[in-house]
Amino acid sequence: MIIALFLNPAKESAVNVAKTLIPFLENKKVQIVMEDDIATTFNTKSLSETQPKDISYIISLGGDGTILRLVHKYEELNVPILGINLGHLGFMADIPKEEIEESLEDLLNGAYTIDERITIEAYFEEQKRCFAVNDIVIHRGNNPNIIELGLHVDGVYLNTFEADGIIIATPNGSTAYSLAAGGPLLSPALEALVITPICPHTISNRPIVLTDECEIQLEYLTDADPVEVRADGISPFALPPKCPFYIKRGSRNFKLINLLRRDYFSTVRTKLAWFGKLRKY
Repeated sequence: MIIALFLNPAKESAVNVAKTLIPFLENKKVQIVMEDDIATTFNTKSLSETQPKDISYIISLGGDGTILRLVHKYEELNVPILGINLGHLGFMADIPKEEIEESLEDLLNGAYTIDERITIEAYFEEQKRCFAVNDIVIHRGNNPNIIELGLHVDGVYLNTFEADGIIIATPNGSTAYSLAAGGPLLSPALEALVITPICPHTISNRPIVLTDECEIQLEYLTDADPVEVRADGISPFALPPKCPFYIKRGSRNFKLINLLRRDYFSTVRTKLAWFGKLRKY
């Protein structure tokens, strides 16, 4: 079995965990591969020497940002990911540091399921394309004032939002920027998209949930500087005025390992510090 191990080598906590984790897995007859620039440091095989189809799992040491960065950097690795949380919130990276060994035992013993979570992709003028696991954000960028964004859904006019921008999120991304902007939590098992305006000028502008079959067409209507587009907060690019921008469900799914010892709702309850208690009557 081959497992690809990803971490941020600049973070001491991730390096220390890797130094413990690698011999643990190698003693279980697992071959570890790592990114080329750090493989020698950890005495493992490099990623470029390994065929993507031969990799069984990915283990990410860090937070949700570490997972997003590796997914975008290595699009060819459509492999189930187990996230070990060395950061703060961590909705995808939900394995706490204290449970690493038990969690890896579960992984090797098959005590898990694989969540197939939808992604989204976008393009304009058939040239600039991007995809996202969490969200695609269109933001006013350098414009000092709110902007106008016209939205159509499957060719039917929805609304013109006067706001700082718009977030189009997957259920996986509903716990990220969309949540901070007032959007709803969506179960990751749903196949849906949520549109959340950022600081809308009109308080009646509310988030809206669509089926994953919808195609969203967005147009930046304000005659001003280009707006900024970011997919998962990575690699921004400019969208000029009057240029139709299309967002739809992606052609690939994002695969996240869900250990049987953990569940999504417990993670949400813990990460959002919900302290409600069941009452017995």
